[in-house]
Amino acid sequence: MLLHTIYLIAITAEAMSGAIMGIRREMDLFGICLIGTVTALGGGTVRDILIGHYPLSWVAHPEYLAFTICAAVVTAIAARKMHHFKSAFLIVDALGLVAFTIIGCDIARAFSEFNPFVVVIFGMITGVFGGLLRDVLCNQIPLVLQREVYASVSLVTGGLYVGLQWLDVNANVASLSALGVGFVFRLLAIRYHWMLPRFNEKDVQGFE
Repeated sequence: MLLHTIYLIAITAEAMSGAIMGIRREMDLFGICLIGTVTALGGGTVRDILIGHYPLSWVAHPEYLAFTICAAVVTAIAARKMHHFKSAFLIVDALGLVAFTIIGCDIARAFSEFNPFVVVIFGMITGVFGGLLRDVLCNQIPLVLQREVYASVSLVTGGLYVGLQWLDVNANVASLSALGVGFVFRLLAIRYHWMLPRFNEKDVQGFE
């Protein structure tokens, strides 16, 4: 129940962040709703297709589409005031990232006896692919492929969750522990601007 509530909050926040991207790209209302929905539900959709989990989550629960479309429309209407909530969006996005990751790991574990490392990868796909698809549709280099510590947070969260489950820790304790660690990790990365090493053209000059 806790993760489900967080999931609803997360898809709403992700839909709003996707809608903001659509507004910046001067899209019409349909485009804004599409980008918002892809951002919120894209990661889970990619995961379900890869593992053959049907019906897709938003097909089985069409109310998820209603949440995301409504969030995108509200964002379009109140776009001029959204900058006041930038910090709140970052916090909810961090919560969404770790919640999506744990839910993705849970579904992958329940669906089949995947190797634990594969389960963690499916958790990461659930957490980051919505934003990746958003950026691709908006014709920019995905944030997750740049220096931002984002996918790393997802991997750590998923690894901790799967590890605790492997040790037979209570499911609620494992979920809350992974959620807390991943959430704090992401907030610290934002606060202190933690970045992964970045490489550029100068690093491969000798290979021409």
